[in-house]
Amino acid sequence: MTSVTTTPFDDLSPVLQAAYRARAAAAELAPLPRAAKDDALLAIADALEVRTREIIEANAADIARAREAGTSDTVIDRLTLTPERIRVIASDVRDIVALPDPVGEVVRGSTLPNGLELRQLRVPLGVVGIIYEGRPNVTVDAAALCLKSGNAVLLRGSSSAYTSNTALVRVLRDAVHGAGLPADAIQLVPGESRESVTELMRARGMVDVLIPRGGAGLIKTVVEQSTVPVIETGTGNCHVYVDERADLDLAVDILVNAKAQRPSVCNAAETVLVHREVADEFLPKALAALRDAGVTVHGDEAWLKAGAAAGVEVVPATPEDWETEYLSYDIAAAVVDSLDAAVGHIRLWSSGHTEAILTTDTRAARRFVAMVDAAAVMVNASTRFTDGSEFGFGAEIGISTQKLHARGPMGLPELTSTKYVVTGDGHIR
Repeated sequence: MTSVTTTPFDDLSPVLQAAYRARAAAAELAPLPRAAKDDALLAIADALEVRTREIIEANAADIARAREAGTSDTVIDRLTLTPERIRVIASDVRDIVALPDPVGEVVRGSTLPNGLELRQLRVPLGVVGIIYEGRPNVTVDAAALCLKSGNAVLLRGSSSAYTSNTALVRVLRDAVHGAGLPADAIQLVPGESRESVTELMRARGMVDVLIPRGGAGLIKTVVEQSTVPVIETGTGNCHVYVDERADLDLAVDILVNAKAQRPSVCNAAETVLVHREVADEFLPKALAALRDAGVTVHGDEAWLKAGAAAGVEVVPATPEDWETEYLSYDIAAAVVDSLDAAVGHIRLWSSGHTEAILTTDTRAARRFVAMVDAAAVMVNASTRFTDGSEFGFGAEIGISTQKLHARGPMGLPELTSTKYVVTGDGHIR
């Protein structure tokens, strides 16, 4: 009599079927050597360049719909793919090939007094779900990072980029399959409705972790509604504190860079706090530099007075300004009486992303670092440096603002878990 193994596969929804296939693919990926994964990544990079026209044609359909819907030029720019942008994306994939493979790394090991050999090894997380907004480049970045770290990935981008993401995932799957790896290691979550997102968030036991990438609203929804474990990324209400012993000219340069070099990203500064002892000298310099950079200051009474004296318009700050992640050419500004007052303000309003102190006083810097609770703390450096590439990690899947599993820029090691391998010689307890 032949036994038949049955599965609930046929009874599952399309989203759960995709998760089921991803689990099977993850099991195949886990033991693969680095060379096999790197060959697949090189195949992906080549395929992106060879099939650029196909990708751009799909992207054009998304852009046309976005324009018809009255979408802002900023959002359309994030959505747009060009031959040059695709070449950059392909180059980024090749950069991932050059990174060390974290899988199999011995985190720690020892021989126990009883002779057992103990090793803690890095292993893939398994099935990683990524929920993100209208940036098609994230589709490739996330797929490549998950593949390199031995994970299968379920990609759920926004409906605004659905045609682009469909084309990109088709190219990625073909390349992976051609390299001898399971195509289901990379899948686009079926459907454009919110119900498909909800199903992904409730797929506990089939999806090992979810990583949301996008604005505060998206992240909040995933964190609060998901039953799948979530790595919270993103929101950056970042502060720059100018201490009483700061080099003020240097501080102006750092402040302008932190705010205006690229204001639409999570590591851009959103609030500047200035010690009262240097406010009279610093505020006029900062106001002029921020004005020249196109930045609107939302200031307290001290900043309003300084703006009036300098002929620079300052918007009166409201309580909402202290909690706002502008992602624009706006910054909240206040004068504080002490370092501890600055820390108190930061601890009240910070999102735990990146905080900076500008000072020549090493004791003040040490106190600030010790008291501020954030994924990254900068001393005399721009908040814009909180980035996987800038930290030397290579590419990143996101910047975690939580404290469990991973915190800060998440590179390849953060896409792994660990397991203990214990080797004995007939040992019994």
